[in-house]
Amino acid sequence: MHTPDHSRSAASTDERRSGAADPGQHQYLTFRLGGLEYALDYARVQELRPLNKLERVAADGEIVNGVAVSRGVIMPIVDMRIAFGPRPPQHDPHTDVIILKLSTCVMGMVTDGVTDIVTLASRQIQPFPGPAREVDYLLGLGQVNGRRLIVVDIDKLMSIRRASVGSRHAA
Repeated sequence: MHTPDHSRSAASTDERRSGAADPGQHQYLTFRLGGLEYALDYARVQELRPLNKLERVAADGEIVNGVAVSRGVIMPIVDMRIAFGPRPPQHDPHTDVIILKLSTCVMGMVTDGVTDIVTLASRQIQPFPGPAREVDYLLGLGQVNGRRLIVVDIDKLMSIRRASVGSRHAA
């Protein structure tokens, strides 16, 4: 399992984003939450930071874990470990913050840890069966190198989280 270098900016790796030879392929950043592995569009990633290296200027709430500064931008930090399950967060050296460039804002997302960057062709992402198909932020189940990844539309997922303050929705 490859762990990305946390000191690099995702913006400095544009060549990796466009490295897919097939136009039907996209790069995804993979991360862990509650024992499951998720994937989000790598083009939405601005930066990766260890939680303990992030300059937090305020702490508030349970899921919105406060406000932090990264590269001069003040942004909310959402603790996805709480949003996706009723377990207390335990910070360790693998606790990562993914700084996201969403369509409406920049925000940080705390995860159990970033795993790596993978390339998936659209044929490698299968739709979810049953009720999960109705959840619009779940794009499907990706398969790569024997791994199963829950592929999410991070813009839709974060807009749901903002709109449903005080409630928890688990994938």
